[in-house]
This record gives sequence, C-alpha cells and structure tokens, in this order.
Amino acid sequence: MVRRFDIRRVRNIGIMAHIDAGKTTTTERILFYTGVAHRLGEVHEGTTITDYMAQERERGITITSAAVSCTWRDYRITIIDTPGHVDFTAEVQRSLRVLDGVVALFSAVEGVEPQSETVWHQADQYRVPRIAYINKMDRVGADFDAAVESIRTKLGANPIQVQIPIGAEETFAGIIDLIEMHAVVFDDASLGARYTTIEIPDAHRERAEKARAAMIEKIVELDDHLMEQYLDGIEPAAEQLKAALRTGTLRLRAVPVLCGSSYRNKGVQQLLDAVVEYLPSPLDVGAASGYDPSDSSRLLQRQPLDDEPLSALAFKVVADRHAGRLVFIRLYSGVLRPGQTVLNVSTGKRERVQKILHMQADRREEIPEAYAGDIVAIPGLRARTGETIAEQKHPILFERISFTEPVIVQAIEAKTTADQEKLAAALAALADEDPTFRYSTDPESGQLVISGVGELHLEIVVDRLAREFGVPVRVGKPQVAYRETITQTVRKRGHFERVQGAKTFVADVELEVSPSPNGSGFVFVDDRPVISQQLLPVECLRAIEDAARETLIAGPIMGYPLIDITVRLVAASIGETEPNEIAFRVATTIALREAYRDAVPVLMEPIMSLEVTTPGEFVGDVIADINSRRGRIENVEQRGTVTLVHATVPLAAMFGYVTQLRSLTQGRAVYTMAFSHYEPAIVPTAQSYV
Repeated sequence: MVRRFDIRRVRNIGIMAHIDAGKTTTTERILFYTGVAHRLGEVHEGTTITDYMAQERERGITITSAAVSCTWRDYRITIIDTPGHVDFTAEVQRSLRVLDGVVALFSAVEGVEPQSETVWHQADQYRVPRIAYINKMDRVGADFDAAVESIRTKLGANPIQVQIPIGAEETFAGIIDLIEMHAVVFDDASLGARYTTIEIPDAHRERAEKARAAMIEKIVELDDHLMEQYLDGIEPAAEQLKAALRTGTLRLRAVPVLCGSSYRNKGVQQLLDAVVEYLPSPLDVGAASGYDPSDSSRLLQRQPLDDEPLSALAFKVVADRHAGRLVFIRLYSGVLRPGQTVLNVSTGKRERVQKILHMQADRREEIPEAYAGDIVAIPGLRARTGETIAEQKHPILFERISFTEPVIVQAIEAKTTADQEKLAAALAALADEDPTFRYSTDPESGQLVISGVGELHLEIVVDRLAREFGVPVRVGKPQVAYRETITQTVRKRGHFERVQGAKTFVADVELEVSPSPNGSGFVFVDDRPVISQQLLPVECLRAIEDAARETLIAGPIMGYPLIDITVRLVAASIGETEPNEIAFRVATTIALREAYRDAVPVLMEPIMSLEVTTPGEFVGDVIADINSRRGRIENVEQRGTVTLVHATVPLAAMFGYVTQLRSLTQGRAVYTMAFSHYEPAIVPTAQSYV
C-alpha cells in the first residue's frame, strides 16, 4: 500500500494552554470544519469528541490527551488535545515529546496564565515550533494587544501579529489578515463554516496599515535578503513574507499570532491555514537522534523516511475496555506492518505487532501500514511510556521522557475483602497508564498507599477505580509526600566477603556522598584513577551505580526517598577473587547506609508555586491567609479589574485551601498551584497514613 499523504503534507500538532482557555472547543471546531464531525460538540454539554471520559464530561475539563486526525487543503493534520489543569501536566509533557508543532492558546482576557507558561517552557525544552492563537475575543475584557504583550514579556518570545481583530468583546465581528491585507467576516447561519473576504473597513484601515508595517519590520529581521530588499524601498510580496515567517517559526525565532473566538465560530479556518503554512512537517523537523544501545557514547540518527530502519517511541499507554492495553507510538522512520516482529530496545525483548490502529479519540480504525511521521496505537504491545521500538537488526535508543515526581499520598483500601485482588490489578493498570501515579504498601502500617501530583489527580484515580474497574474504595486524608536529603559530605567504605562452595567472593568499595543542588536528583560519578577504572569489569561498575540508586528509596530519618545526592566512587577492588556483581551491590549498600546516617540528613517538604486571582477588595485577606500558611509573597500584580498574588507556600498547609479562599472572597477568587521545589521542613513532623 502506498502512503496516502506525502510526508511533506503531514502535520503532527498539539493544542496547549491554561485550563479553560478553549483548547477542546477549538479542537471541536477544527473537526467540524474539516468534516470529521457533523455537529459541533460543546464542553458544557458533554458532547465533545476528544473529552470522551465520563470524568471529563462531568467536570468540563480535559484529563487525558486525545489524538484525532483530519484533512485540510490536502494536508493530514494529527491533533493532540492536551489537558490544561496542572495536575495533568504529564499528559502535555509526553505529547510534546513526540509532536512537531504546537498551537498555543491564550485567552484574550487573561493573556499568559501560569499553566500556559509551564507548558510553553516545556515546549522550549523539546524545541517545538509554535503559533499563538488569542482566543475569546468576544469575551468582556478582551484585549488583543495586552495578550500579545504578555507573550513577549512573560514568555520571552518574539510574537509577530499576522492578524488583528475587527472589534472586541460584543463588537468582535471578524479578523484582518495583515499579510494579504483583507478582512474576513463569518456567516453565523452556517456556524462559521462559510466566511467572506472583504475590503478592510475604513474605520480599521489606518490601524491595519500601522500593524502591517510593524509586522513587515519584524519579519524582514528574520531574513537578510528581505532586509536588504526592504531597506532599498521594495516591500516584500505576501509569499516572501510567509516563507520568511515560516523559516523563523521553524528556527524558534518567531511566533505568528492569530486571533478569533472558537466558541463563536470565528477564526478557526484561518488557524488551520496557519498550521499548514507555518508549522513543520516531520521532514522539516529532520532526523531523530538516539544512542547505540551497545555503546551509549555513540550517537545515531534516523531520517524521517519510509526506507530507513524502523524506529518509534512509545509515549502513552491506555487501558481500553474494548481493545485492551493500547500503546501509542510515534514512528520516526521506517514502515510498520501487522505481523512484523520488533525489538523493544529499552528492555531488549522482541514483540510481534498484531494490529495497527488509527485513533480518533476513543474510536479505532484498523489500518494495514503505518509510515514515518505517523502516530498510531498498537494493541497488546508490552512497551511502557518512554520506551523505544526499533528494527531488530538496526536498534536505536531514544531519550526517555522525564516526569514530575508525586507530592501527595493517600491511604486506600477496597470496601470489601473480595475486591482486594481487583484493586491491586486496577492500580497496576492505572500506574501503567500514568507515570506520575504510583502505589505501594507502607512497610510499617501495611496499608496500601497511592501517590500523585495533586488532590484532583488522586480524586480522578479513585473515581476511575469505581467506574471503570468496578472497585469502590475507601480513602484516607491526603498527606504530603516528604523527601529526605543530606547536608554534609561523608566518605565511607563498604566491605563484603562470602565463601560459597570452593569460591570466595570479596568486594571492597569506598564511596563519598555529598549534597547536590536543589532539583539535581541523583548523580553518580566514577572518580577512580584511569588505571583502576580499566581493572574493574563494566558489569561491576553498573552494579555499584544501580545499588547506589536503590538506596535512595528509603532515607535514614523516616524512610522517605532521598533526593539531590551525589555519590562518588573513590575506590573499588576485588582482591584476589573473581569479580561478582552481587558482592559489589551489597558492599555499596553497606557503605551508603552508614554514610547517609553520618551526613546530617534533613527532612524536605514540597513547596508549591501559588497564583491567586482575586478582586482588589479581597487582596489583604488573601495575603494574610497565605502568610498564616507559612507562605512567601513573591509579587502582587494588577491586571485590569483583578489582582494577581504570586506566592510560594508549603503543600502541607494547602489542603482544603479552595474552601477557605471561597469563604474569604465570596467565591470570586480562583487559584492555580504547581509543584516548585523541595525545602527543609521547618517542623519535621512524622506523617502516618491514617
């Protein structure tokens, strides 16, 4: 079978924004105008295609990212609608890892908000080109210029307006295209499906000409040839402007800015045109880089071509009640067919692909082949999130996806003894799906404990256990997931010796532990002389590092995991005996457990970044309440009629904050909270999962 769309006409994009900026509504309009949907789905009615989970439809928020495909101007666009709530940032993160471009949505009223700032920086990390869409131009308080300015100042981006709105709030009537210099008005009777191109109204012409001049000046700065031409008095043609802006966008030097009102069906078709014109195809992104699994120092590349060896990344796992376990993969090169045997490079295991599914949110279509650049789902594959799939004869290992650590824990138990086994199986399935959700048995109390990144995150987990898995549960109060670290540098020696039959195994290890900078995690360094490094087998060195990593599971104070620690291997020897990996593991554990106790360990508590949006008359009460919770006020900012209070506050003091905030502000204030960092706990209080 020949591929239907040339890879140059493929766009893999994500839609990302703060909660309630209009991501799902925009996606639904795109599906309607491209013919995928025959009626407009609405978030408030629970009729959207991409928000298909019962919890999403009830709450009116996106919880899990959904993939859908559509066709526009003979281009195939695969869209991933991502969550906006901070508790589900991992969904955005793993989507950005495999996407080629992003549409960043901003509310014309609020501009850049905390979660849109977070996901923007995640896109920076993965170097994903973006276009910006200023939504909700029909809302009271809409200010297009202020929203664009917030992109420039808060995100450090270079926004270039290619459209300006005709009116705002209740007078928003259409858009002006600054490149083609015409106006677009939409037909309300056809739900915006039909629109008319007209001359720019006289009342808006002067503003449009000024905006176009400013746009041209910014675009020519991206291209030396156009700059010379412009300085010679020759205005670039529309196609030249588009080409230069596309190049600048792909190089992350510019962000085209568009506007509209998705809910009012205005501006979405022009957004699709911009996706096609300014965002990259897999060919534009270029080769995917990875490592040789047998030699991690050797870099490998895979070009996005069908005749290259197969390579793909598993980025999402879903427990589908009809199709079973589905693994979503992004193909970077090669062709995948049913019946083909592939290698899971991360685990070294071979697997057979039974079926390939093309997904439209929760709807599935079996396809005969998948090509470079495709995003598909494979039922029955045993790969986990972040693992690499490749051709057996040409393995390559892509970088894994890193996720936020859980900061909230909660005790959980099945309501009946008969459901205990079902609960364990259900928790395993949920942990398989979600890398930020974990469960374990507390060694002291014997209770089952679940952990996640926020209260809503765990609330959704409990709801899914009852609805999807038929396991009603009882839960305890949410508790803080503390951590431990050390404050001094200590050097210790670990010695292990055992006689087994005719053989004697000896391992002697000297290790130095020291505190690392905040957020650095675990660092292992081999500080032995070069001659010593050559004498110890690689397997033994790996055993020392693995054992050191395993000792981080339980700290010396209260058994919480250890963070931000550097372990240096100073010396290692086997005497006159044969090298043995287990011996080095035990010797390492002995040395480190003693070292952690002597390195003055401290308890660490999670500190959250808090932003409260409140009417001005309640600012004093809000700040006083934050101070009473051991919070630190970072900044107070006036934005229109409301005030934004930025603060950092310990998570332990924030349980039930939403109720208190509503009480203080007559229900008129809202807040967002995200994990920031760990700090030494002021009062080291033992936590029990009760």
